Amino acid sequence: MHMLWNTQIIDTCIIFPQWHIHSNMSFLFSILVIVCLCVLYEYLRVVQQALDLRIATSLAAARGKGRTRGLGSGRSASDPETEETGLLTRKKEGTVCAPIPIVSRVLRAAVYGASVFLSFFLMLIFMTYNAYLIAAVVVGAAFGHFIFGDLMNVDAVLAGAGAAGKTMACH
Repeated sequence: MHMLWNTQIIDTCIIFPQWHIHSNMSFLFSILVIVCLCVLYEYLRVVQQALDLRIATSLAAARGKGRTRGLGSGRSASDPETEETGLLTRKKEGTVCAPIPIVSRVLRAAVYGASVFLSFFLMLIFMTYNAYLIAAVVVGAAFGHFIFGDLMNVDAVLAGAGAAGKTMACH
């Protein structure tokens, strides 16, 4: 395995010894698999956002019916105990926090875990330093973003919060 920029096709090993390129056809197949993995990663990002929206909508509806209560105590904002409580409960001023049901938490954690795993897996592919594999990751990410990035929250973008969920970090 090369640890420098390379364009080797035959005899390239991708992450596992079993994922070893022996022909041009297997290399092309590997490129397609990598592109599909990148598209899957972008899909998981959309699933995460949709899941959070569904859970938040459900919690807001439950709060409206009086079944869920916020974490606020009704004290003034200058009360030091309220400030400490806010730090300990991750409650920001003016926000209402609601406990997430366990099934939703498990589902969110599973989707998040899959997303983190896939992001690191793609990072390892990128770290082969193979120009073709790197191009496959970039093309796959761009293609996935094109497919699943068809909606934009205009108000959030104009308010400067639009890029909060889109970073170049691994997860």
